[in-house]
Amino acid sequence: MAVIETAERMLPASLRPAGSRLLRMLAAVLTERDGKAAAQRMALTAFAIRIMSAALAFVSQIILARLMGEWEYGIFVFIWVLIVLFGDLSCLGFHTAIVRFLPQYKASGAFEEIRGLTGTARIFAILSGSLLMVAGMVGLHFFGDKIEIYYLIPGFLGLLALPMIALGDILEGTSRANHWPVMALSPVYIVRPILIILFMLIANAMGAEHTAVVAMQSALLATYVTALGQYVATLLRLRRHYDTGQRKVDFIAWLSVAFPIFLIEGASFLLTNSDVVIVGIFLEPHDVAIYFAAAKTMALVQFIMFSVKAASGPRFSSIIAGGNRAELAVAAADAARWTFWPALGIGLCVLAAGHLLLSLFGGAFTAGYVLMAILLAGILAKALVGPAETLLMMAGKQNLCAALYAGALTANITLNLTLIPHLGTVGTAIATASAMAVEATLLHIAVRRTLGIVLFAFSRPATAQADRKAH
Repeated sequence: MAVIETAERMLPASLRPAGSRLLRMLAAVLTERDGKAAAQRMALTAFAIRIMSAALAFVSQIILARLMGEWEYGIFVFIWVLIVLFGDLSCLGFHTAIVRFLPQYKASGAFEEIRGLTGTARIFAILSGSLLMVAGMVGLHFFGDKIEIYYLIPGFLGLLALPMIALGDILEGTSRANHWPVMALSPVYIVRPILIILFMLIANAMGAEHTAVVAMQSALLATYVTALGQYVATLLRLRRHYDTGQRKVDFIAWLSVAFPIFLIEGASFLLTNSDVVIVGIFLEPHDVAIYFAAAKTMALVQFIMFSVKAASGPRFSSIIAGGNRAELAVAAADAARWTFWPALGIGLCVLAAGHLLLSLFGGAFTAGYVLMAILLAGILAKALVGPAETLLMMAGKQNLCAALYAGALTANITLNLTLIPHLGTVGTAIATASAMAVEATLLHIAVRRTLGIVLFAFSRPATAQADRKAH
């Protein structure tokens, strides 16, 4: 309180009332022990990490683009996006199922179930990632002649990373479920990008060429170092909190929840990354590089949605377990506002500096400015409903959410295939933004119909409750 009072006295008189309220709200978030404050602390921590990681990812992509040039950079990002996409999918939803089950087990003191859930999920991820890796290598062996030759070696190297990407996702979900945001987000979003650049620079200093192959070798090594280090750190922390002992495994029950989540998140990941994948399939690596630079620049806005989603999942799960629908409506409305308004402000700032930011990748990359404006419209449409998919999944509406994402994904692919031949990368941007708007509309309707909550950035909890009573 002494710090707050000192800060209040330092503020100009005109700003003191508003500044005082803001400082006291921040103090409450940092010191109070209730569920809302815990979720807000996690959101702030996740937000800070995502700010650092977004800046780091942006700088790292600039360095890679400058090192390799448009063609080689386009090859690398196309393969890396595919590998990260399939690595995430190989978990079959278990990384999010942990966020669903672990807080409930913890609330009831079911430590045997926690040990069984986290251990089973880790083993499952490694096995499924390894199977997908083998399937990919078989595919390269038999169908390699149908793939552009410059994609073959980077693709092979990328496949080797799949088991560790899957393991990293499980470890991230475990940390999120325990409200450990630093351990959840730092390895993948801070440590791994730093290591990729570090290993790339070391290889170049030792005489290696500035190619996509060397970049993939660096990414492969960074992925293994990060995932194994994260595994050791997470395992030690789990043992401190839940001790060692017997494990209770309910694999069928977990899989019955995880698999619909896999369908949902699979469609979501495809919605997020299908634009880069489709550009890579139909256009040249040069076009992939320009489009990816524009999309990566606008990703500085999307980290807000990720941060709120990371914090909201455990909070939604705990509130639903308590059966308090009024509190759930308030939490959902808060999450939507925490998503939209920061996204709007940061999005406009990024767009204003768009030409400058793209020029950092290289002179040719400024052609992607119009793509940024189109993508921002779609991002803001999605931000209007906040983490709606997380709310539905935590409420047990996985099947409905999967159907909605299937519809949005179908619209995305159809629009991409229709527009790319005529408009190129601009067509991809229009298709992606339109799919985001379709996704947001479907999610809003689904939450309103199934939970009686008006999930919209401009709605108020009272409005949501009135709507619930009307139903």
